[in-house]
Amino acid sequence: MSEKTPPQSTEEQRRRIAEARHPDPFAFLGGPHGEKRRVRVYLPGATAVSVEAGPELEHVPGTDFFEGTLPADIPRPWQLRWVDGDGGEHAGYDPYAFGPQLADFDLHLFGEGRHWHPQNFLGAHPTTVDGVAGTQFGVWAPNADRVSVVGDFNGWDGRRHPMRVRGGSGVWEIFLPGVTVGTLYKFEIRARDGSVVTKTDPYGRCYELRPDTAAVVAAPDEYVWGDDAWMARRAEADWQAEPMSIYEVHLGSWQLGDDGEMLDYRELAHRLVDYVTARGYTHIELMPVTEHPLDASWGYQTTGYFAPTRRHGNPDDFRYFVDHCHRNGVGVLLDWVPAHFPRDAWALAEFDGTALYEHEDPRRGEHRDWGTLIFNYGRNEVRCFLLGSALYWLEHFHVDGLRVDAVASMLYLNYSREEGDWLPNIHGGHENLEAIDFLRELNTVTHGEQPGTMVIAEESTSWPQVTRPTWLGGLGFSMKWNMGWMHDTLTYMGEDPIHRKYYHDHLTFGLLYAFTENFVLPFSHDEVVHGKRSLLYRMPGDEWQRFANLRLLYALQFTYPGKKLQFMGCEFGQGEEWDDTRALDWYTLDYPLHQGVLRITDDLNRLYRKLPALHRRDFTEDGFEWIDCHDAEQSVLSYLRKDDQGRMAVVIFNLTPVTREGYRIGLPDGGVWREHLNSDAACYGGSDVGNGGAVVAEALPWMGRTHSAALTLPPLGALVLTPEGDESS
Repeated sequence: MSEKTPPQSTEEQRRRIAEARHPDPFAFLGGPHGEKRRVRVYLPGATAVSVEAGPELEHVPGTDFFEGTLPADIPRPWQLRWVDGDGGEHAGYDPYAFGPQLADFDLHLFGEGRHWHPQNFLGAHPTTVDGVAGTQFGVWAPNADRVSVVGDFNGWDGRRHPMRVRGGSGVWEIFLPGVTVGTLYKFEIRARDGSVVTKTDPYGRCYELRPDTAAVVAAPDEYVWGDDAWMARRAEADWQAEPMSIYEVHLGSWQLGDDGEMLDYRELAHRLVDYVTARGYTHIELMPVTEHPLDASWGYQTTGYFAPTRRHGNPDDFRYFVDHCHRNGVGVLLDWVPAHFPRDAWALAEFDGTALYEHEDPRRGEHRDWGTLIFNYGRNEVRCFLLGSALYWLEHFHVDGLRVDAVASMLYLNYSREEGDWLPNIHGGHENLEAIDFLRELNTVTHGEQPGTMVIAEESTSWPQVTRPTWLGGLGFSMKWNMGWMHDTLTYMGEDPIHRKYYHDHLTFGLLYAFTENFVLPFSHDEVVHGKRSLLYRMPGDEWQRFANLRLLYALQFTYPGKKLQFMGCEFGQGEEWDDTRALDWYTLDYPLHQGVLRITDDLNRLYRKLPALHRRDFTEDGFEWIDCHDAEQSVLSYLRKDDQGRMAVVIFNLTPVTREGYRIGLPDGGVWREHLNSDAACYGGSDVGNGGAVVAEALPWMGRTHSAALTLPPLGALVLTPEGDESS
């Protein structure tokens, strides 16, 4: 008899229940069954069982089954009373007296890949059914022969609470009366080959603290938010024309408590908000706080796509974090990882004994470099899972945007693969057509359902139209990390200034494509790990020159077209490479040169926010003009930033340690031009060479401009000028 064949005899059915192999336990247990209204209960370890206000059930000799006839005047559901082998008395409602709870409509949409909130019926949900409080469980495991809920309420015994499967949907469900918030649980799954695995809930909204991996029945979302003003503004905001300066944070190592342990979300909220508002950043971007088993993965190997990690507290603690940020005018972005997931046997990998969430063929289903598995974007239910996760963070946690990790690995079937180790698409190409469709749907759905939120791509190739609308053939992302600009700029700045004239195009080339996408300019965690050194120690020269170069680098980032991102520690010139096992080197702020880096970071943030010319046209060509990009011999660059109201800012860089007196630069207008920023100022640790705070433009044509001024360019210095009378001056 196959596992899927319904057992015929009562004895065979009992045996299959006791061996946790019955394909339809609701057809045998519970009841009442047939005209005789038979009730059957399976309670291992019980010595006597009765129905409250009804009969005592007969113990079937040699088994853990109890059976009897239910009087007609006892309605569903009925409560059982039983005595265990130690004489303990217990009472509880029979879970097999409850009918199916999941709506056919939900199952239908889920199967078609059109359910955007599958977490509303899958996972664990405290609820009341027929006046009885308990928890409704649901899990997708279409290739399983049997699925049971196991937990601390049933001794982790898979025989006690096998679930019912809902037709061809592959979804298993059961309502367990008396299971309350805080209960630990997993799903025990019997595969078709007879193997049994215990899996944590893919839709779990809370988990144990690592290294433990059970899901926790979470309370319904009843958090009282105080960010209504922020959320209303978010829905209407034109973020493309607003300043966006992002502070990227790893919560586990930004700061630690006095005991050396990680801080909780609530304390982090206050410390971080105070810090980033003092610096002038507009947003915090969190490296993944989705639950993950391994600290060293930094969260990029996710196992809990609907749960904030317990390392810092519970889901409401994380809601408090976001709420506090919003109340203080700080946006929150979250790194989100739909590209791959880890192989942990207790999580998504071969979830029901088969390659369910991943591809079965390793040429499609494995990331060789990372030792992880790739989602099967062609499977409807997997797309629902990922879409549901994305919307859940935006809706239930009020997160303002998602930064999608490793997009390039999703787009290309041959990403980081040798010839012969990948399978082409149906047209013979290397594009992952299913992933492309998923990304377009992701962006269409999130932007439609949550207006004003952002989805940002970490995409490292020249894939076209990443940030163009889907209806124009684009992928529909809000923004894309400009990895080319980042690599070229850091390569240039890492060269000794005497050689920089040979690398001048590294700073000018980026403007050839700067407006083909909506770009973020990132100096992220990836640039200060794995032997790359900190940004400070990637700069050449002696100590003074390293700090001057770092200030120059940040001045370039904050005045160049595009939104800004800095990883924690960069803002004060962290000297050591980032180490996720310890806090940042805050002690360095005792030293003047580090204080100077922090001060110029503050001033650049404020200048970027204050001058509309530096942010209102970040994504369009009419917001930028070269003044002179050709002076490679002296390593000097100058450009003009403009907004939509005619306001201007002129930016000049001297990328060598040579002071240049009387350097004439073309300007668009005459009169006084105020010096808003001089990166060589003494307050930053510079040599204080400059122009006394202002220059006067003469009616002397120069560099194709009607006016010009002779400037003193400080060594390894940047200047930002605006015309006097400009309302932002």
